[in-house]
Amino acid sequence: MSAFLQHTFDGLVSGAFLALLALGLSVIFGMLRVVNFAHGAFYMLGAVGAYLLLTEFGVPFWWALLIVPVALGVLGMGVERALVHPLARLDPLYNFLLTFGLTLVLQDLVKMRYGTQSSPYGTPDLLVGTVDFGLFDFPAYRVFVLAFAVVACVAVWWLLGHTRIGMVVRAATERPELTRALGIDVGRWVTPVFGFGIALAGLAGVLAAPMRAVNPLMGADLVIVVFAVVVIGGLGSIFGSVAAGFGIGLVQAWGESYLDQWPIVAQTSVFVIMAIVLLWRPAGLFGREEAPA
Repeated sequence: MSAFLQHTFDGLVSGAFLALLALGLSVIFGMLRVVNFAHGAFYMLGAVGAYLLLTEFGVPFWWALLIVPVALGVLGMGVERALVHPLARLDPLYNFLLTFGLTLVLQDLVKMRYGTQSSPYGTPDLLVGTVDFGLFDFPAYRVFVLAFAVVACVAVWWLLGHTRIGMVVRAATERPELTRALGIDVGRWVTPVFGFGIALAGLAGVLAAPMRAVNPLMGADLVIVVFAVVVIGGLGSIFGSVAAGFGIGLVQAWGESYLDQWPIVAQTSVFVIMAIVLLWRPAGLFGREEAPA
């Protein structure tokens, strides 16, 4: 029983990263209809930014948790205006190729500066040690990550669901055509929303730095899983992205623990689930079916 609970907690922690990344990716896709393949690279930049602040300037983790997402959000807005926006009227494939190329550029820039080897990032002093849950002990930092991610997701949900700005953004994200038809200028929200999605990726990167070695490719494989999570939850669905993120985190943790003799099954489980969901419900679990033309 204790082993199951520990695996479950591991899955929730992994799901916390997937939920934050999928939330930002879903918001960007919902409003811009852009498949931002560079999302994993910005996640990597979040971890690298925290590492750079600590090693070069002595800025601790707690300040990095604030500075890095804001800086990456501003960078994301600049990327949207300079690169993504000019291609907005073209086929979405162009922006997909653009963000794919941007990923390669960002990864190579980090490689040029820090090389390809992984760099450790120490756990904050306040979160060293374990938390006793009775049946098992769990690292204090992982408990913090899970709690912080849940609070962040709830805060975003409250912002989008209970403020005027949030309701406009949510409407423009989930029903952009209808929102435009009601006379709301969706275009003015595009750049801030893109920056906000990038900031969430950067936030996940900062949280990941003490848990996972910082390296230029740390987001390369993860972004594929995040895309699958967004598809499972429903493209453009805020709640669906978060729910699917935590759900896939649990499935992967249980699979790696109980199917360790068949590692390929655990590794491909998310894509099997995605295929089943798409066959059953093409719009995703919480996505909206589009009316036929």
